[in-house]
Amino acid sequence: MGEQSSFVAQHWDGFKGFWCDRFAFLENYSKFVKHEKPLPSWSDADVESFISMDPVHGPALRTAREAAKYGLVGSAVGAVSLGGWAWKYSRSPHGAVLALGAGAVFGWTFGHEVANHSLQLYKVDTMSAQTKFLEWWESKTVGRS
Repeated sequence: MGEQSSFVAQHWDGFKGFWCDRFAFLENYSKFVKHEKPLPSWSDADVESFISMDPVHGPALRTAREAAKYGLVGSAVGAVSLGGWAWKYSRSPHGAVLALGAGAVFGWTFGHEVANHSLQLYKVDTMSAQTKFLEWWESKTVGRS
């Protein structure tokens, strides 16, 4: 009789395969995160240098950076408003802290939705631009060291 896998193992393999297919885009970044030695940090001047140098991916990277600012503003507004509201009506420190965290997450999400529509991110391949920047930064810094 051949070796058969258990019921749980079969379903686990199916479950794992399902989610691996959904998150396959993460493989684009794996070569940058799984380094023996991490990439050195970059400055805004380095990013601006890439943006001015690359006419295809530069504008998309600029748009992605602008979208992150929308998310940060949304996060701050959401955290302060929901945390303040919870503190005003409950006077519970742990409730206010939880509301502060939840407001930050909700605000971040809302800020990115606003950015998606106002900056028309659906027309821009920001992931490709970020990957190209990381490849450029890797070749620039590995070449120096």
